[in-house]
Amino acid sequence: MFIYVSSLGQDSHRFVDEAGPAGTSERVLMLGGVAIPGAPALDGNSDADVILHAVANAVSGLTGVNILGSRADTLCRAGITDSVVYLQEAMSELGDWQLLHCSLSLEGCRPKLAPYIADIRRRLAELLGLEIRQIGLTATSGEALTAFGRGEGIQVFCTLSARRPDTTGPE
Repeated sequence: MFIYVSSLGQDSHRFVDEAGPAGTSERVLMLGGVAIPGAPALDGNSDADVILHAVANAVSGLTGVNILGSRADTLCRAGITDSVVYLQEAMSELGDWQLLHCSLSLEGCRPKLAPYIADIRRRLAELLGLEIRQIGLTATSGEALTAFGRGEGIQVFCTLSARRPDTTGPE
């Protein structure tokens, strides 16, 4: 017998070219662990991979252990800015949780992501220990209704479905 749970994670970052003096043009846009060439990077202490951050936050929703925040800040100070490491930290807290499905919704009018969606799904499947068919990723331009739709940054929502053995015993 299993307990089934869903968890929601969210993250957003503005583009470096909108961020002022904190940003540098040397950054690379990372989405779901995939480099997106020719696009402005996102601003943040880490590589600002907004997809991996949303997934890490959803994992934290399952485990109750926050990774983004003081734990990620400690990693950043140690020079570790790869968001894959942050996700791995979150995954290490899963215990007997088994991920079943990951669904992501991205809002941003740039860059156009259609050429990269398959690669992002493939990388996420690898990182989460899932099959590609268990990863859903949709992207919307936002129609200029929000800062993300106006091209100021990217926002991602992630829903994870997971299960773990029910150890409460019969009632």
